[in-house]
Amino acid sequence: MERRTALPLQRRQIFATQDAEEARAFLGARGFLLDIPSREATDLDMRLKSVFLPGLLFTRLEYGAAVQVRTAENYEDYRFVAPLRGRLCGTIANEDVPCRPGAAMLVSPRLDNLLRVERDTAGLNVLLSGFMLRRHLVALLGEPLKAPLEFAVPLSLREGHGRSLAHFLRLAVAELERRDSILVEPIAAQSYRDFLTNALLIYHPHNYGERLRRLERPITPRDVKRAIDYIQENLDTKIGLPEIVAASGIPGRTLIKHFHDFRGTSPMRYLRSARFEKVHEALRRAEAKQNVTEIALQCGFTHMGRFSVEYRKRFGESPSQTLRGYKTIIAVSDCVPAAAQDRAGGQGASQYPD
Repeated sequence: MERRTALPLQRRQIFATQDAEEARAFLGARGFLLDIPSREATDLDMRLKSVFLPGLLFTRLEYGAAVQVRTAENYEDYRFVAPLRGRLCGTIANEDVPCRPGAAMLVSPRLDNLLRVERDTAGLNVLLSGFMLRRHLVALLGEPLKAPLEFAVPLSLREGHGRSLAHFLRLAVAELERRDSILVEPIAAQSYRDFLTNALLIYHPHNYGERLRRLERPITPRDVKRAIDYIQENLDTKIGLPEIVAASGIPGRTLIKHFHDFRGTSPMRYLRSARFEKVHEALRRAEAKQNVTEIALQCGFTHMGRFSVEYRKRFGESPSQTLRGYKTIIAVSDCVPAAAQDRAGGQGASQYPD
């Protein structure tokens, strides 16, 4: 059974200390070994601010002193490390990787690694669940992994896919500063995590990259239909790309490409749109005693504020207006005499079928 690294359960965490032993204990409980030279201990001034999403941990971490950090032997997660101020230098699998603002490192677990942090350095750390990354890669490949997933370590944030990645990470960090962030909604958080995972697996070099690029397995509309049927049957269930890929019976890399070809969108965007269509129809057909919150929850939406905003953008009215509008139509229809309906040629019944 694959080991899963324990991540913090609380959504937000702030930690600050000038005590070396307290800093070692805090990081040690999270799978990191902190070495502080005795001459630096009095200037430690460690400050940490984290936001946790399922499978992702965003952390801004700064040190006043020069320190060295490595991961414990059984650490399983992948680390994106980018200095915001100062300088880092990593030694990963005997390769030295200097790193200043504008560059980053992507550190794979189980590789011998040492991160040297210079004095007065601050950086963004993003931890990605190793279990979920490997699960996603298996879905894309359509077969089990035969060796550990290992990414290339250096990553430029000023060009190519690294520049795009940095842009979307900055947007997420800014969004997560807000208490009413859309990313607190489980479906949105899962979609963002899947997007980030796809971006790394498809665009950043790793030891399975060539195999992904060579996938040329043919696909038919029937295969895409299997994926769509699965989505439609599970709109009120927490599902992601791996489950959709498994239902389709084809590698995920191929499914994503041809889903665009046949449907003009991605599987996860299709899933979100289908959920909104379902809740729209459910509101139109709601029983008299049902309310918006009850119906939205049944369709997989948990963040009512963000749900209402996106619903209005899609349908041009609020969820409550849809609900009230249909109930009003039924109430008026009930009050119209049968003879009047007959004179109208039964139009009321044909316009609003059951």
